Amino acid sequence: MMDRPNLPLNGLRAFEVAARQGSFTRAAIELRVTQAAVSQQIQRLEDILGHPLFTRASTGLILTDIGAALHPVLTRSLDDMAEALSRCQTGRHREVLNLGVVTTFATGWLIPRLRAFEAAHPQVALRVFTHNNRIDIAKEGLHMAIRFGDPDAWPWHEADPLVAAPMTPLCAPGLAARLRRPQDLAGERLLRSYRAEEWEGWFARVDASCPVLDGPVLDSSVALADLAAAGEGVALLPAAMFTRQLRAGILARPFAAEVDAGRYWLTWPRGRTQSDAMARLRSWLARTIADDPAG
Repeated sequence: MMDRPNLPLNGLRAFEVAARQGSFTRAAIELRVTQAAVSQQIQRLEDILGHPLFTRASTGLILTDIGAALHPVLTRSLDDMAEALSRCQTGRHREVLNLGVVTTFATGWLIPRLRAFEAAHPQVALRVFTHNNRIDIAKEGLHMAIRFGDPDAWPWHEADPLVAAPMTPLCAPGLAARLRRPQDLAGERLLRSYRAEEWEGWFARVDASCPVLDGPVLDSSVALADLAAAGEGVALLPAAMFTRQLRAGILARPFAAEVDAGRYWLTWPRGRTQSDAMARLRSWLARTIADDPAG
C-alpha cells in the first residue's frame, strides 16, 4: 500500500476529471489550469503506477484496464471528501447522489418534481446529469442512472421499473388537423430516433403499412418534440413525457393508438453497496410514481 504522504493527489484529481470529461482540454477548463498542466500531472501519475491510464483515439480518451479500475474508486473517494467538507461548512450532513437521467424523463417527469424530493429528503444533495440514453455509470462518476429500454440491455446492473412509456405520433396542431387515419402519415415527414424499429411497430399496431422512412434521425426525444412542434414533421414519442406540451396546445396527438417500446428504469451497478441516499431515491421514486405516474 502506498504511504499517504506519497499519494499524488494532484495527479489523481487530474486523472479523475480527464476520465470523466474524456478530454484533457475539457479537464483543463474544469480544473482552471492549462492543458499542459493536466497532461504533466497524469504523466507523473502514470510514471508512479508504471502503467498507462489512457489510450488516445480520434473520438477522445479511452481508459485502459488499469484506468477503468481506478476511475470509479477515485470518483467515490472525491465525492466522499466533498461531502465531508460540505458537512463541516454547513454543520449538517448531506449525502451527495449523482444521478444520470435520460433527458426526456428529466424534462417530462423528474425536474417538475425535484422540489418535492428536496423537501422530503433535505439530507440528500441530488445532482442530476442528463444524457441521451447512452451512459457509463462508473466512467461518468454516477451512483445511479435512469434509462429507457429493457434491462436485458444492461446485464451487469440492477434495475427498478419506473414509468411505462408507450409511444404515439405527436405533431403540431395544424398538421394534426389533416391526419384522419394512419395511412395519411404516408404523405408526411416522419421524424425518427436511432431506434429504427419504433415506427414499424406502431404501423403494425394499427394494421397499416409503414412508409419508407427518410426523415432526419435524432438521438433525443426532446429534440424530436421540438421539431414536431415547429411543424417539421411527425414524431413518435412517449406521450406521458409530453403532457405539458399537449395541454398547452404546443403538440397534438392525432391518434389514440400506442406501441409499447419499453419503459424507464432506475439502474445501478450490480454489487454496488446501496447508500442511504440511493435507498431514499428508490423509495421516493416508487411512491411518487405510484401516486402520479404522468403528472
